[in-house]
Amino acid sequence: MPADVVLLFPGQGSQAPGMARDLADAFPEARAALAAADEALGTPLTPVMYNGPAELLTRTDNAQPALLAHGAAAWAVLRGALGGRVRAAAGHSLGEFSAYHAAGALTLPAAVRLVRRRGELMYASGEQRPGAMAALLGDPARPIEEICEEASLQGGTVVPANYNCPGQLVISGEVAGVERAMELAKAAGVKRAVRLQVSGAFHSPLMGVALPGLKEALDGLGLTDPAFPVYANVTAAPVTSAADARALLAQQLTAPVRWSALVHALAAEYPEAVYLEVGPGAVLAGLVKKIAPALRVLPCGTAAQVEAALTATA
Repeated sequence: MPADVVLLFPGQGSQAPGMARDLADAFPEARAALAAADEALGTPLTPVMYNGPAELLTRTDNAQPALLAHGAAAWAVLRGALGGRVRAAAGHSLGEFSAYHAAGALTLPAAVRLVRRRGELMYASGEQRPGAMAALLGDPARPIEEICEEASLQGGTVVPANYNCPGQLVISGEVAGVERAMELAKAAGVKRAVRLQVSGAFHSPLMGVALPGLKEALDGLGLTDPAFPVYANVTAAPVTSAADARALLAQQLTAPVRWSALVHALAAEYPEAVYLEVGPGAVLAGLVKKIAPALRVLPCGTAAQVEAALTATA
């Protein structure tokens, strides 16, 4: 009997020069999706996706539409075979927008323009309110929320930004606050605290300056109800209406990504499904294996991986 499927879409950090190129070479559906993304943006993004340079691709306003375009290209190939068996979708941060596209709530042109705007707003926010992010590896002996509250009083605003998996948290906020939280986390037993190379304090109150612009962009879209539930980063719960999707995509800008809770919720509802990481890399597959080891997760970003996924889910 064909397997049920849950789609997962990666977020910023999974982009790399060469992304989606072999999909475009192998599948006309992928080529058409990438061409549609280029047309919607007005300036071709695929040359940067294929050839870099990495510095240009990594820029927030390029990385976000590039990741969405790659996910959309892979989904365009998968959709015909899997469309009726997809039970739910989710995405990490930026990936949540890709999930709504896959669920039919956002057209590809609208989605790619929206995330380009989101990337521009986030980059501008980082210039206006400079901040930092850091990954904490290992479990602290104190709650991360408590550490962030203490560091905020001593250094400046810092909050949990990504609850990625057991032993991996990301914090975000003002530079002095993040640095103080790193010190407190190390004192509480965290093995490593590493500053991330990002252009702003994502998923923190510092991104609040971008919120009006993102709400305006979301309100201007013809967002429709998703064809299957999309699990939200903010609540870790399924979303089935356009109104809820619009509100939660805006909130996501300043709220933490509750990825561990989201995966636990998916695992409880769809324990037997095959999970496909639709886009470049296998970051989410690694996180899922640490959160819910019994789930079966397949990377699905290259032509060979797409073909293997179609075979595995047949």
